[in-house]
Amino acid sequence: MSARTTRTRVLAAAALAVATLTLTACNNGEGVRDEGASAGTTSKPSSTPTSESQKNKETTTDAGQAASSSGSNSKPKDGKGAQNSSGSKGSSDSSKSSGSQDSGPTRTSCTTANSRMTATVVSRPLNHLLLTVTNTGSKNCNVIGYPAVRFGEAQSVPPVFEDSKPQAVVTLAPGESGYAGVLLSAADGSGSNGYTAKSLQVYLNKDAGAAFKPSLPAKGVYVDDSISVTYWQQTMADALTW
Repeated sequence: MSARTTRTRVLAAAALAVATLTLTACNNGEGVRDEGASAGTTSKPSSTPTSESQKNKETTTDAGQAASSSGSNSKPKDGKGAQNSSGSKGSSDSSKSSGSQDSGPTRTSCTTANSRMTATVVSRPLNHLLLTVTNTGSKNCNVIGYPAVRFGEAQSVPPVFEDSKPQAVVTLAPGESGYAGVLLSAADGSGSNGYTAKSLQVYLNKDAGAAFKPSLPAKGVYVDDSISVTYWQQTMADALTW
């Protein structure tokens, strides 16, 4: 091989090496530029403020919701307490009112089971008999209307003085007495069909059940067709007015 050929080959190899180095340098330059472009397109600084803003917004929203929840929970609690307090007071007042209405004494009719009766001949007015009924029970009782009396074997009961009717029913507390008067005969002797009666039955009123049997004087009492009775009265004086 000639010396020229050898030198030519060496120059060619050198040129190839230079070309390779140049290409490598170019590729490395593009690599740097590519990395620079990639770093430029990444927007980390801009995403960070966005994330912080979102966190602040979420924190504010959560705080508002918590405050709203706390407020909504406290209001029904206060309202409920007020309602319960008011309702309790109303129930208490209603109970007191109901108790005050029902606290009065129980009243029933006077009967032979809770009362006793006496018959007394009085000196004034003449020819009068006083009937006294006394409450022997533990509760108030009423004597209604007028007594139905039967002397001896009489088949009918005497009429009542209508003018003697009281304005209210006579109510007897335990131990109290009510009164009725009986006109036995005409004071001037104008009556007819008179007779002497030695026994007496008294019904508290015409609708009563069992009869009282008060004692009469041993000699009996004189009765004629003038006989009449009064309504039951609260006082003895009222019973002897007729």
